Amino acid sequence: MRNWAWPLLVAAAMFGASAAPSAAETLIERGKYLVIISGCGTCHTPGDLLGKPDMTRTLAGSEVGFGIPGVGVFVGGNLTPDKETGLGDWTTEQIITAITTGVMPNGRKLFPVMPWPDLAHLSADDAQAIAAYLKSLPPVKNAVPGPFGPKDVPSTLVSVIVPGDVYAKMPAPK
Repeated sequence: MRNWAWPLLVAAAMFGASAAPSAAETLIERGKYLVIISGCGTCHTPGDLLGKPDMTRTLAGSEVGFGIPGVGVFVGGNLTPDKETGLGDWTTEQIITAITTGVMPNGRKLFPVMPWPDLAHLSADDAQAIAAYLKSLPPVKNAVPGPFGPKDVPSTLVSVIVPGDVYAKMPAPK
């Protein structure tokens, strides 16, 4: 009886070991799904806000900022794991804290143009899945400018949020 038990233990160990990557893949797939349906790519993928998303640099940061008069201009950052220009040095917990509380590891508060107040309602599992997906992306070196204060001159295109009557009085671009 002891002779047949050993192969079963080996098979169980092998099956258990092969199940772990499948669970990780499921977590990453769930994170990808959540990132896609949340529209993260719109503000964080180069070209997306200009109608020509560069899918070779998915989530590597935008070249268009959101301008709020009197507040500043905010550009969607690089969410890839690039260590110099993205989230490469961020821990999973730091990513989760940023997307659910709006507080970055350096203490800077994200302006709610980044919908962290809505993402604060994510389940712990879903927040973990998003962080796992972001960490699984290929790193893309793409330094995103900003944020810019209300008196700074932005070095990027700016989408301005203004009341309709103010917009109607704005001159056309030259």
